[in-house]
Amino acid sequence: MNTQEKEKLLEDLKKEVLNCRQCPLYLTRTNPVFGAGSIESKIMFIGEAPGFNEDKQGVPFCGAAGKILDELLADVGIKRNDVYITNILKCRPPKNRDPKPEEISLCTPYLEKQIEIINPKVICSLGRYSMKFIFEKYGLKEKLEPISKIHGKIFEIQNLFQEIKIIPFYHPAVATYNPHMKEILKRDFQILKAIK
Repeated sequence: MNTQEKEKLLEDLKKEVLNCRQCPLYLTRTNPVFGAGSIESKIMFIGEAPGFNEDKQGVPFCGAAGKILDELLADVGIKRNDVYITNILKCRPPKNRDPKPEEISLCTPYLEKQIEIINPKVICSLGRYSMKFIFEKYGLKEKLEPISKIHGKIFEIQNLFQEIKIIPFYHPAVATYNPHMKEILKRDFQILKAIK
């Protein structure tokens, strides 16, 4: 699939997301947050759901957690524009509460199409909801453990066409509550140096 085809498919998908009324989250959102970054990227980051700033601007990871993500990427020599960033949910849950299972099951078909179009070689989950969804999607359910045990590790899967590396990371927001976590995230992100 060439870049123009990808752009067209993503544009059509984005329109679907903008008009989505599948779950009650559309009633409280300001802007759905589709995704941003390079559609030719080998690396895709998948967070959990938009927060306050993301909902206002319609851009993923543009608040405090986004600043930390930018710093983590810069630390390993990766530009934000060179990766693709999205979330499991495209709309902000009220008061930034955790995603509900029914919201995840209604919203993730959009994410699955994004993955299919972008076709990344590396999928980095940010946080436990994203990790759980990706592990289940790629048949790694039996390897699923608490994020504290498997963060920063590479899990390789082979699909029909290619090998995909899946790397679970803590959500960057943890470093806004616990500064010690930033060091753990920085250490985990070093793994990306060998991949980019």
